[in-house]
Amino acid sequence: MTTRTLWFRKEVGHGGMIPRGWRLAWYEPRRRVGVYCPAALRWLFRLLRECAYRFRLAFGAPPIERAEVFEMQREHRLRQEMADEFARGYMQGWRECFETCLGVVEEELSSSAVWDAGALLLPVRGKPETPN
Repeated sequence: MTTRTLWFRKEVGHGGMIPRGWRLAWYEPRRRVGVYCPAALRWLFRLLRECAYRFRLAFGAPPIERAEVFEMQREHRLRQEMADEFARGYMQGWRECFETCLGVVEEELSSSAVWDAGALLLPVRGKPETPN
């Protein structure tokens, strides 16, 4: 299936008919299309495409100062994410420790005879003591 035809290149999808005398110049995986050129010119068109790509990369790149700022921002963001992750873990550990300690204290207060000691020190009011 030919999607686009020019005099020097044809884009052919999967299952399409490749014209006689034309060879694969490059493949575009995102579009799933093979680009075919006449056999004698395919290396030239591939070279031109590659040079244009590298030219766009070179002139589209940010200046050195901006690239350094981007790198500093990236490093700062990574450090901040690590600090946030550490703080979350620290707080979670602190809460678990606090809950465990609170549970132990409540268990001691509910099952201990500490509160019965006060009853031993106070006299029983049911019967008055008689002097002999």
